[in-house]
Amino acid sequence: MRIAIASDHSAIELKAELAVWLTGEGHEVADLGPESGARVDYPDYGYKLAEHIASGRSERGIALCGSGIGISIAVNRNPACRCALVNEPVSATLGREHNDANVIALGARLVRLDVAKACVTAFLATGFAGGRHGPRVEKLGAAPVPATPC
Repeated sequence: MRIAIASDHSAIELKAELAVWLTGEGHEVADLGPESGARVDYPDYGYKLAEHIASGRSERGIALCGSGIGISIAVNRNPACRCALVNEPVSATLGREHNDANVIALGARLVRLDVAKACVTAFLATGFAGGRHGPRVEKLGAAPVPATPC
């Protein structure tokens, strides 16, 4: 599988370890940076990853920052991306099954390497269930509906 991976400076080590592991598992990995641990802004790398996925250059993506939150928000600004923030394999599985997530986000300050690998394994091995989830996922890519007061 073609997998793109990107991070900010706080997740550079986890990114490198996952990239080596994924390559060893037979995947084609596009490391979108950064190259060093110098301070960078996570939105820049989240947008870069999202564009890469939206263009079809990779089938799946892995977004990393300190908490996973900021970079997941950046990735999700691209309507072609559905990025699920995960901290354990069950959420990675459900993100694929129910939401057809094509990107997962992980927080390097929150998950150990073994947990990150378990999340990635679940994410890559799980298909989209379709069925009742299909119309819901279609709504995620549609134009937003104006908010109404509650």
